[in-house]
Amino acid sequence: MRLITNANNCRFPLLTLLLLFISISGAKISQSQESAGQPNSNQAEQIRVPNRSPNALFQGKQGKQKTEIHFDPASNMVTMKLLVQDSSGYFIPNIRRENFAVYENGVRQQIDTVEIEHPAVSLGLLIEFGGRAPGFNRLLGEQVSSASRQLLEEAGHEDKIAVWKYSDKVEKLADFSTTHDTLETLFYSLGTPEVSETNLYDALIFSLDQMRGVTGRKALILISSGIDTFSKATYQDALKAAGESDSPIYAISLTRSLRNLLDLHDLTASVGRIDWDKADKELQNIAMVSGGRAYTPQNTLNLSSIYDDVMENLKTRYVITYRSSTKDVTSPRTVRVELVNPKTGGSLRIVDAAGKAVHASVVLQSSYLPTASGK
Repeated sequence: MRLITNANNCRFPLLTLLLLFISISGAKISQSQESAGQPNSNQAEQIRVPNRSPNALFQGKQGKQKTEIHFDPASNMVTMKLLVQDSSGYFIPNIRRENFAVYENGVRQQIDTVEIEHPAVSLGLLIEFGGRAPGFNRLLGEQVSSASRQLLEEAGHEDKIAVWKYSDKVEKLADFSTTHDTLETLFYSLGTPEVSETNLYDALIFSLDQMRGVTGRKALILISSGIDTFSKATYQDALKAAGESDSPIYAISLTRSLRNLLDLHDLTASVGRIDWDKADKELQNIAMVSGGRAYTPQNTLNLSSIYDDVMENLKTRYVITYRSSTKDVTSPRTVRVELVNPKTGGSLRIVDAAGKAVHASVVLQSSYLPTASGK
């Protein structure tokens, strides 16, 4: 009887210990889920994003970024592809469905889905390949070859690349069906440009015209010194063509890199006086009006961060779908998107890994016409 009594007396302490163990284990699992990025009650109220550089990688002002709105008349579904950026132009991740508020003609809409897309892109690559001095051309050929190879390294295998080189005329080196292995061989075998004119404006207008027939997400990558010697077109003509194009231009300016190399090799006198600042500014303006960006690296040894910035800006979009409550399908509809705290209805707070506030901007066209935006 004594043994049975002792066993019964131990039953409740053992049960208490078991419940305590389960409670502690559950707390640890919950903490583990939160540390692994699992949703918690605070995530909808505040978004935490990785630390990014406080300075933009591109030079000059950012032009109007291209966004998309599609309307399906059969279902009244609207699909918006938009950018959310910080003050330096970096994409802001981790924003959830409940943090978006969509208004059409001033009326808040019920959001169906929110996703992030990274589609394949078609890149037209226009490279400078001519100049008036052999020493300058040798340096130019090395810079262009290096910059082109690095673009290929950063592009995805599903991305298509066509290549044109220009001097006094434009020559196609590869079309969009060319494999990446063939392009790599091409970039290694470019050699040294011949002595010739450098007709940037003519080449830019020609290349943008070639890109018009390309469907899907696309852009023109321009690797150039910004120098133009004998184009029939003017700078204003090139600027107008860039502004009217449906392909944003991402310019890799070689002005700083070539200028440094010419000084290093004592070749400045052989190329004559060049207004490098003017050339660089023109490239910035051309990129800006097209909705792209311009970069002026110190050299072309490592352009990975620049090409990462290009690809993120070109490819990454939030894709929001909702069923429109507007009945009129003949008139333009105004749209706006806000980032909100769903619990308070106020603005969403976004912070970096250090807890510092991050200013976010939603980039989206302000209206669409249903009859002109079908899928």
